[in-house]
Amino acid sequence: MSDLETWLHQLSSGDDSQAERAARALAKLGEQALPSLLKLAASPDHDQRWWALRAMAEIPSPQSKAAFIHALGDPHINVRQCAALGLRYQPTVEAVPALLEALASQDKLLARLAADALIAVGHQAVPDLILTVKNGHPTARLEAVRALALIGDPRAIPILYSVLSEESTFMEYWATEGLDRMGIGITYVKP
Repeated sequence: MSDLETWLHQLSSGDDSQAERAARALAKLGEQALPSLLKLAASPDHDQRWWALRAMAEIPSPQSKAAFIHALGDPHINVRQCAALGLRYQPTVEAVPALLEALASQDKLLARLAADALIAVGHQAVPDLILTVKNGHPTARLEAVRALALIGDPRAIPILYSVLSEESTFMEYWATEGLDRMGIGITYVKP
């Protein structure tokens, strides 16, 4: 049995510590392991899909990014979370529509991971994030404001100011944080 076959077997073993060691070893094999990991990412077993994505997160490639985007639509939440995390480490503008959809997830962790991936995409995600703040689901809006605050793009200044008038402490916090990071602090003057 080759090293690749051994590591793939251990990745699918059901033993998390063994699978983690295998994921790191497969990541070191890089492109050589990618075809097998892509096949495993299509497995009917959600645990195998998760481990395949986890290993691919450390193998930067267009195929990995495409697999992550596809996995954002997986029926299992843990696989979608892993995909969003993978896109955080391998950001791509092609993932923006799927990540925006994930922002509205009832699963708060998935929404947060999707926002982190959008932050990693950076300035290219700003127009879509602004639209999400204007028209999105409440969960998506909050994560979009956080993303805009952490990206720090001046195009977000008007929308961040508009959020300050809402009655949400979290939205106000992130809007203020974003404005402060861009050097546009707010000064309150007693009338």
